[in-house]
Amino acid sequence: MLTVQILIDGFAISALYGLGAVGFTLMFGVSGVLNLAHGATMVVAAVTAWVVAGQYAANPWVAAVAGTVAGVLTAFATYLLVVRPIQRSSSVPAAEREIFVLTGTLLWGIMIQEAVAYFYTDNPKTVRPLIAGIMQIGGVRTPINELLIAVICWAVIGSLWLLVNRSKAGKVLLAASINPRALSILGFELSRVYLLVWTIYGVLAGIAGVLLATFLGASSAQASQLTASAFSIVVLGGLGSVYGSLLAAYVVGYLETLTAYLISPTYRTVPALVLLVLVVYVRPHGLLGRR
Repeated sequence: MLTVQILIDGFAISALYGLGAVGFTLMFGVSGVLNLAHGATMVVAAVTAWVVAGQYAANPWVAAVAGTVAGVLTAFATYLLVVRPIQRSSSVPAAEREIFVLTGTLLWGIMIQEAVAYFYTDNPKTVRPLIAGIMQIGGVRTPINELLIAVICWAVIGSLWLLVNRSKAGKVLLAASINPRALSILGFELSRVYLLVWTIYGVLAGIAGVLLATFLGASSAQASQLTASAFSIVVLGGLGSVYGSLLAAYVVGYLETLTAYLISPTYRTVPALVLLVLVVYVRPHGLLGRR
């Protein structure tokens, strides 16, 4: 029964990790930005859903939509107030813009984290399940909401795949990830392309944050941990590789679940970090990244 429990819980948490990491990877692949305010974006979405569901007694699905919208607005704020001003600043040398963006998003994420803690404390916030109820799987009592989370995550990831590979906007995003300069020469405005990718990223991060709050709960204190997890998964899978991020998400998710059940929840992140160090040493470009 423990094996079944690990398989179920690991699949759900891995799907959540995958959803969050795909947005992080897409952002880097298209715009070259590593957004270190990622965890803060997820926390804002989770806390917004908690406020709407709790203080306004809204339906969990309405709260989920509100949280997702909050994630998108936070992503817009990150881009318009932090990233774009740095990228367009003439006083920042071109060779140093990446480190300025990293520092700017890191500080912005800390500001958001502290603001959420100030207004709503840093205690974990749990949103009511989207679907209540329990079902038996292999003799293990499993919340239906846990299975729904995995289904939603993969439905969103599948929708993203269709958008990128089957739509004109998706082809523009792919072109921007390969050669943005050539895309601008063809008449496409890169600022609109980047705004599109930040919108997609905000939706993905917002959904992931809300689902996390219905599963394990979320608090402002988790913002840095969520960012670190996404960054570790992206590096482990290979920077810019969506498939690599998905594979790494399941590796990390199951490693953490195994550690939590067989050793202690306190040490759940340790094996994944050790694996990350080994992969970076042996294969610096990640599991499926390009050299």
